[in-house]
Order: sequence, then C-alpha cells, then structure tokens
Amino acid sequence: MSISKESKHAFDAAPWSGKTKRYDIVKEGTIALAVVAIFALFLSLLMGSPDETPLTFKGWAVSNPDNFYATTVQELAGTSGTATYGAPYNKGAEGLNVGPLWPQKWMGVTHPIDSVNDFVISPLSTQVMSTEIASAVATWKAAPDTQKQDWATAYDDAITKVEGKISDVPAGAYGPVPALAQGLTDMAKGGALDAALLSQGGFFQTDNTKQILFFGDGSYLDDAGTAANLQGGTWGMMNETGRYPGQAWLWLYSFWYQIPPFNNEESKPIGANADLYIMVLMGVMSAGLIFIPFIPGVKNLPMRIPIHRGIWRQYYDENGIKRRKK
Repeated sequence: MSISKESKHAFDAAPWSGKTKRYDIVKEGTIALAVVAIFALFLSLLMGSPDETPLTFKGWAVSNPDNFYATTVQELAGTSGTATYGAPYNKGAEGLNVGPLWPQKWMGVTHPIDSVNDFVISPLSTQVMSTEIASAVATWKAAPDTQKQDWATAYDDAITKVEGKISDVPAGAYGPVPALAQGLTDMAKGGALDAALLSQGGFFQTDNTKQILFFGDGSYLDDAGTAANLQGGTWGMMNETGRYPGQAWLWLYSFWYQIPPFNNEESKPIGANADLYIMVLMGVMSAGLIFIPFIPGVKNLPMRIPIHRGIWRQYYDENGIKRRKK
C-alpha cells in the first residue's frame, strides 16, 4: 500500500531529525583551493603550456613569397575571401542563410574593410617608398575604378592560369599591379607590414580582424591550422595547438562538422551554410535542455522511470516509506 502524495510531501518537508555533523564550508573551500592550486602549479612546471611561434606576415612572405604575392593581387582584384565575404565587412555577398533567415545580410556592414586600401595601398603609403613603388601607388590612385579593375583582374587571371607560379606569368597589360604586389611583398619580408596593419586601429590596438582576414585569404594560416590539427575535419574546434588537450566540451559542436551534409561545403543549402545551420541546431538543443521543466511529457520522465526509487531504497526503508509498486 502506498502513501498519499500529501503525506510524502509532508515527510520530505519536515525538519531533519537524524544525525548531524559539524561542517566548516570555508575551511573545506580553502583546503580545496590550496590543493588545486598546488596541483595546477605542479602540472604547469611538469608539462608547460602551448608556446607556438606566432604567425607573422614576415614569416608568410619569406616562407611562401609566391602565395603572398598572389594573395596581394587577389586583394587588388577583389577576388579574395575577404573581398567576397559580405557582411559585416562589405557587400561582396549576401552571407549565410537558413531558409528565409539571412542574419548577416540583415545586420549589414558593421565592420567595413576595403581589401584594396586597408591591405595594400594604405600600408604601402606608410613607408618611404622607392621611386618605382611610389609611381605605382600614384598611378593606381589616379586611375578610374574600371581601369583598376581591368588591370588587377587581368593579372589575377594570369597568375591563376600558371597555378600561382609568379615567374611563369606572361607579360600583359597589368598596369601598376605587379609593382604594388612586389612592393607589399618586400615590405612584408622586412617585417614592416605587421606593424603597419596593427597601427590602423589606433595607438592602443586590440582589434586584429584585418590581420586575421588577410592571413586567411592566403594559404599560410590554413597550412598552419592543418599542421596543428585545427581543421574542421579533425575536430579542430575542440583541439589545442601542439600536444595539449583542448576544450573537450566543444565536442558536440565539432561532431556535426564530421557528418553529411554539414561536412560538404558544396552541398546546398545545408553544407554551404553549415556554420549557421549548426548554430541554430545547437541553439534549439540548448533551449530544449533549458526548458525541460516546462515541456509536457518530458518533465514527467523522472517520475515515470523509477530509477530514483532504487537509489533512495535505503532511505525509504529506514523511514518506513512504502514504495509504490506498479
């Protein structure tokens, strides 16, 4: 025979009448903090921490000058990843969408970036330029936009045809573009480009968006990510550089990038918009977890699945509570 819900509630709400033991939570917390601090210090001394060499434009231009040069030409031609990305940087594309939802397009350009001026012309203009480079910059600035586009596009197409090998590019009507690309490459090799891009945000610079985007337009950053197992296909979102463990709690986000159609960038509409689809999917799942107490049927599962009765069996027996039998 089972007791009524009212009696059960009254019993659970009654003051505790069993044994008690003095407990100092401040002392307990202090001891726990000291133990964890000592343990963390010991592991830090034993294992160290990730200390990867920073990526720089100098490192890129020295290790792969052709790729840096070709990327510079893409910035001038408006064909780079940054130039064609869209909001919040420019109007090069409409952005990601999930059905009728276009969040990037709706938010608009909030962090404007002009790949031509921000990545090439402005940095060159901060330097003491040779006569050739100064003449190229002046010619570029004086030319109409259509002429600039014709020069840069023609040179970009020529580089693409020879698969990025600059020395194999045939002569053509490229205007000042080759000189500009060479000037920026030389500037990067000398280490001046890093400082020039960093200074565009003011004296106290904390916004590295432009540098990261420029890196991402070439192969330098992508190659470094592949070497460190940070790509989506290797669960990169939850990895740490080197031999150190990363954020294991991000496995659920990384999981979706391993399965179709999310892992196929050419698959439309989901694969081509995987980032946004996964964000929405995780948002729905998180909302479901948060609102479990309000979802009919789901909120009653703990009462329907009698696992708790086995866990609390001793408590029920000691206090004379009869468990309901089905």
